[in-house]
Amino acid sequence: MNQLTQTNAALLRKLQLMSQRLDEVKQKLSVPAILSNPSQMVPLSKEQGQLTPVVDKLHQYNTAIANIQELEQLADGGDKELAELAQTELPDARTSAATILEGLKDDFLAAEQADVTSFFLEIRAGTGGEEAALFARDLFEMYRKYCEHQHWKFTVSDFSQAERGGLKEVVVNVHGAAAWRHLRFEGGGHRVQRVPETETQGRIHTSLATVAVLPELPDVHITIDSKDVEEFGCRGGGPGGQNVNKVETGWMIKHKPSGLIFKMTEHKSQAQNKERAWALLRATLYEQEQARQNAAERASRKAMMGSGDRSQRIRTYNFPQNRCTDHRLGGEGGGDKNFNLDSIMQGEMGDLIAALLELDKQQRLENL
Repeated sequence: MNQLTQTNAALLRKLQLMSQRLDEVKQKLSVPAILSNPSQMVPLSKEQGQLTPVVDKLHQYNTAIANIQELEQLADGGDKELAELAQTELPDARTSAATILEGLKDDFLAAEQADVTSFFLEIRAGTGGEEAALFARDLFEMYRKYCEHQHWKFTVSDFSQAERGGLKEVVVNVHGAAAWRHLRFEGGGHRVQRVPETETQGRIHTSLATVAVLPELPDVHITIDSKDVEEFGCRGGGPGGQNVNKVETGWMIKHKPSGLIFKMTEHKSQAQNKERAWALLRATLYEQEQARQNAAERASRKAMMGSGDRSQRIRTYNFPQNRCTDHRLGGEGGGDKNFNLDSIMQGEMGDLIAALLELDKQQRLENL
């Protein structure tokens, strides 16, 4: 049995388990005691909505396979006319089944991430001084434009400006269907090579900015001891109305064991900012725990996809050569894959993200 056949067999076993789970969910949703209990009914209804499209397509695939088997029997039968007709129809039937199976692979992988509809995108200037801060701003604009193209909500939670218009750091909340699936690969080190505006000798400088992508999972409960947290109100630091820097509508929170500090100023209400600060803390601690638990698995993978590991250089933006290189997309010869930098910086990231999705798809299916 070759690798592809093994992968397909493993996938179909997983899909069959999903079909069985859907039957269990439907049975539970028919129980009056569950229907009258929102805390049980809501998550089950949500799970049913996620499973149903995948299981429906699995049924289509099973029907297509049954049709192929019937045609193969007719092709091997004694009736010459029916055998010729079956032989004629078999290629299209096999193509149809293969197409459905490829779609199933995408739907299966997407279903695993359907819970995440909102996440935090953190961008921080790294080594390189003011040039790094300017690059962090450029990355912010790149993601903002991409999210606008996709019609996803892109809300700045907090930011810290540097001189000359750069950004020391910025935290953004992104919300939208499939947004997490498309942007979760952005976590890591982003390197820029270009001639700074202040460079008089025309020398190319290398700077770094880091990106973290943290899913906001409302159904995940992270236990945080109140004794480990310091929190207090603060004044807003961003652009806004007359209350900015006058009224303490912001909220700052510090988690002492980890040293994490978050400040939220996006809302006019201090209560809302407090809620968002706690959400970001929980998301960060959850991501750290997931990283700890999955360290061995990630180390064995050929590429680190969406891990949020800030020490890893995932991409280089070479302005003199108008080239954006993603170092996870190397071909069989080991070379990296390049994209037009001007287009990427304008938020036209579709081809780049499609390539990352395809790589992630192949790796995850192999891991089945």
